[in-house]
Formats: sequence, C-alpha cells, structure tokens
Amino acid sequence: MSLNRHHAHRVADELEEPVREANELARKLGLEPYPVNYWIVDNDEMNHLIAYDGFQERYPHWRWGMKYDRQQKTNQYVGGKAFELVNNDDPSHAFLQESNSLADQKAVITHVEAHADFFANNRWFGLFTGDEASQSPAAAALLARHARTIESAIADPEVDRSEVERWIDNVLCIDDVIDQHRAFSRRREDDDRSDGEDIEAALEGLGLSDEVKHEVFDEEWLERQSEDGPTGSFPETPEPDLLAFLREHGKRYDDEAGRAREMELWQREILELLRTEAYYFAPQRMTKVMNEGWAAYWESMMMGEEGFADAEEFIDYADHQARVLGSPGLNPYKLGKELWEYVENATNRKEVVDKLLRTEGVTWRNFHDVVDFDRVQELLEPREALACIGSDALETVAALDDRLVDHEAIERARAGEIDVDRYPWKLLTFEGLAERHYSLVKPQNRGYLRRIGQGDLERIGRYVLDDALYSNIEEAIADVDRSAGWDRMCEIRESHNDVTFIDEFLTQEFVDRHEYFTYEYAHATGDYRATSTDAADVKKKLLLRFTNFGKPTIEVHDGNYANRNELLLGHRYNGIALDIEQAKQTLTRVFELWGRPVNLMTIRKEVTEKDVEIARRRNREPEPEERGVMIRYDGTGFETTELGPERIESIEANDIDYDTKPDEWLA
Repeated sequence: MSLNRHHAHRVADELEEPVREANELARKLGLEPYPVNYWIVDNDEMNHLIAYDGFQERYPHWRWGMKYDRQQKTNQYVGGKAFELVNNDDPSHAFLQESNSLADQKAVITHVEAHADFFANNRWFGLFTGDEASQSPAAAALLARHARTIESAIADPEVDRSEVERWIDNVLCIDDVIDQHRAFSRRREDDDRSDGEDIEAALEGLGLSDEVKHEVFDEEWLERQSEDGPTGSFPETPEPDLLAFLREHGKRYDDEAGRAREMELWQREILELLRTEAYYFAPQRMTKVMNEGWAAYWESMMMGEEGFADAEEFIDYADHQARVLGSPGLNPYKLGKELWEYVENATNRKEVVDKLLRTEGVTWRNFHDVVDFDRVQELLEPREALACIGSDALETVAALDDRLVDHEAIERARAGEIDVDRYPWKLLTFEGLAERHYSLVKPQNRGYLRRIGQGDLERIGRYVLDDALYSNIEEAIADVDRSAGWDRMCEIRESHNDVTFIDEFLTQEFVDRHEYFTYEYAHATGDYRATSTDAADVKKKLLLRFTNFGKPTIEVHDGNYANRNELLLGHRYNGIALDIEQAKQTLTRVFELWGRPVNLMTIRKEVTEKDVEIARRRNREPEPEERGVMIRYDGTGFETTELGPERIESIEANDIDYDTKPDEWLA
C-alpha cells in the first residue's frame, strides 16, 4: 500500500466517529438527509472531481481538462482550497481532502449532512426524479452510462472524433435553454423516427421493386419530403425547452451538400443525453443560495452552538467559517445563511407576538407601551437544565418534560453508553434542542422582538380573535412553540428555489439590518455608483441575477417561420439587453443543430456619445433608446432587421414576475 493510501485509511478511521455522530445530530435537529458515503481523496483527485462536477466518470471532452487546469491554478496561485464536494444522489457521495485539519473535516461533514437533507427534500430536485420518494437520482450510474455512450460514438470508425466534440460544443452552448420549472421527461419512443424515415417505411410496404422505387421516388424527392416538414406555425405557445425542440424537429447542416439532413443516430442521442444532464444539474443552479445557506446554517449550529468542534478545534473552525462566509462578491453562503436566520427570527417573533396579543390588556396598538420586553426576554431563555447539560446534571435533565427529553438516551447515559459531556444533545428531542438553541435569546438577536413595526403588529393582530386567552405574560410565553422557526424553515426548504425564496423573504427590515444596496454603472462618469437601499430595488436586482440561472431567457416562437422551416427564437426581455456578439456566436451553433436559417428577436439598448455628453453636463444618466431587432443567420452571414410592435410585445417580460416563478405560483 502506498504512503498516500495508508494516510487516507488513517484519516478515514479518524473520521468514522464524527461521520456517525454528525448524522445522528442532524436527524435530532429535524433533518432527513440521504445516506452519505464519504471518500478521502488527495489534492489532485479533488481537482479531478471538481472538474467532473463531483463525479468520477464523465464523457470525454476538452472542457474537463480546462476546468481541471483552472482549479489547479486557483489552488496554486490564488490560494483557494476546496474543503469538500458532495453530489446529489441517493446515497450521496462526499469527497474530503485528506490534507484538511480535523476541524475542517468536521465542518465539512456537518455541511454535507445538511446538503444531503436539502437534496432529499427540496421539490425542485424532485422534478428530475418524478417527485416520488421511492425514486432515486441514480446520478453516478446515469452519468457513467452517458460517458460510455459518447465513448462508443467516438470509437466508431465512420465518425470523426472532431465531429463528436463539435456536436457536444454546439449542445453545451445552449444547455441552459430548458424549462427548469417543468418536471423532466425523457424522449418519447415515437420520436425515434423522422418524417423521411416514415415515408421510406411506407414505400417498403408497397412492395415495389428497387428499380421502380429509384426511378419514381428518387433520393432528391425523398429529401424534399423530409425537408418540407409541417405547414403553419408551431408551437402554439412559446416553448422554453429549446433542447427538446431541437431533439424532435432539428436537423444537421451538411456542409458538402449545402442543405439540411436528418441527424445521425449518435447526434440525436448525444443531444438527448446532454439535455438529461442539463435537467439533472438545473436544481443545483436554481437553489445555490438556499442550499449553501442551509448547509452553512446547520453547520454553524452543529459545530459552534452544539459544540461538535471541541475547544481545541474551535479557533480553526472559526477561521474556516470566516473564510467561507467572507469571500468577496455575491456570496451565496453568506446571503443564504442570513436569509435563513431571518426566516427563523421572523417566525419565532411572530409566534411570540401572537401569544402576547392574546394576553389581557395587550393589543397591536399599545404593544410597545405595555409589554415589558426585558421580562419577556427572561421568560424566553431556555431552562437551565437544557442550557447546562452534563454528566453531573443527568437527573435534572431526566426530570424535564417528556417532549423535551429522549428517555431512552437517558437510560443509556446512566449505563455509561453515552458520553454526555461530549455529546449533550443525545439526551434531547427535537423540541428540546429547539428550546436549547432558541434564536430570539441569542445575543445578536436580543432586540429583534422590540423592533417589530406597527404594520407587522396590525397584520398579526388582524387574525387574533381570542384576545384574552392568557391572563398575564408568563402564561402567554409558557405557551410559545420554541420549534416554530425550525418547522417553518423545513417547510420553506421543501418548496422554494432561490428566486421565490428571495422574492418572499428579502424585506426592507432584512436589507436595513444587513446593509444591502444596489449599484449601477454610470455612463456620465464612467464608474460604478451606489444607487439604492430600497428593498424593492435590491430584490429586483437579485431576481434578475438568479432568474434562469442569471442567463438570458430564450424561447422557441416558431419552428416554421415565414413557412420556410426557419427557426424563430425570442429573447424574453426584462430590461437587460443581450450581448449581441455573443448572441450571434450562439446562433451559429443553433444553426448546426437546426440545419436551416435561425432568427432571434431581441431588444437593444442604444446610447449615443451625444446622449452621454448631454447627460454628463446635466449630471444625470442618459436615457437609452430601446429598439426591437431581428437577427437572422443563414449559415453564411447575419442580417439584422427592425421588429414590429406586435413582435416586440411578444418578447417583453412581465413586470410583475420577471419570469421568476412557475405558472402555478402566479394563480
């Protein structure tokens, strides 16, 4: 056995207990993760896995080498470090770098358990598996099969490797043009045969001799029938899944013949395989903020507040978390964790306020005048027996309410089977842990209840009918559900994606508390300026960043444009203009998958130098002119024409939702 493998086995043995205990703690806290297989890897193996998106086997393509090289250089020159990697599968597979300290490994393990819970319970991940609990992503096996299929195409002596790679490049150029709000459906069996193949099959059924068939129905005639295709416009409504549309109706462009031909079997198969992978990875891109924030929240809860990092490891762990949460730019870990904490605090506050408004003499109008917030804070503190669990206080814990204590664990602790001083959480139930870690009594949140606004008080008070249920504050607080915040977080984890999460929970209170703001490029001065701290502006900016993975939304408007079998695409314009040069490059790729001319409708923003100069003199921003254009590519060159008002209206996004939510959420 090599020295490295021996070291990996030693690390694995050292982590056996943390892995087991982290999973038990996660389940005590109400999480329901997929089982996780942990693998110890060295730095080079980790770079390889990162390049392969967290999997050990992918199809051959140049981009994996490019990603590997970029990751290696990031580690070498920038000082970046990949602490962990976990994939969405059942069981999930997590890869730990053997050079990590024990504190880092524990942090990674707790982080991974939360990710595995999110994978298993979020509805958007369920769209790939059919949203059935019995269904598993089986992702590792799926991607391995795809790799073998593409390897077979490359190995075919009649197919040039460069053709396969170019075809993959074409598909990857538009692999985000799918309908991520729709449950994934695989290729229909009856799509396998083209119109041209149907005609040939019909001729076979006539029993004609080859001589008659070739004389009456020559090859050129058969090609024309295949090219003619359907008459009239289709689809009836814009289709967001361009990959599926190309799979069903696309052709390949034959350079030698200068015309469209039916796709080869390997081409259509690769198109479908890469479409499947796009749907598999889509939920991870749709929930990046939620998922990373969820994992960061529970990692912090387990490592810091529940002492999973012991006293010797805690400083290392604090440094670990500071690096993760302190990375520059739009940090999904930081934004996500802050939003989850806001959800928890807001829910807990609403629960407390609801109980206080049911107390004699307390109304939403006099709330701030009559409520003794210091007294409420004292009453919300967890019972001392919950806060100070240890082997010397075992009987005190055992005397607590049944709903707070795991009595089976108490018996095991009495028998010496549980190290209570190391793992105090083992003695508690979910409700006991919720009270032990109640958010409103934490130092950073102590003013949260007092800060509630009159608008929120009125909204809560509107549904309070039994306003004298409690005779005093002590009775009211005794009835507070300490697990309300965690319960609400689990509900949200099941149903939301980043866009709906930010849309619902990014409030003015959140923006003010965390000092978020928007900024814009100023044409007049040639630099960036802070422009707003209004929650509506911050939210709009973020929603545009996360809608459709932050990419332009492109839809199929017509597969028989102008009755010439041309493809008409529309850019859903939401105020953000396309990079026209990139759009043209993409059209050349789509042309190869369609085989005939392609058209793209979009709206340009144009600012002249004169507009900028006038605006600069007036110390304001120039107003860009919006102009609808159609860009056409026919395989040889581009043509740009003006769009009419009706066409412009068909691609303008709705100001209400910016295409952020599936239709059922807008009912």
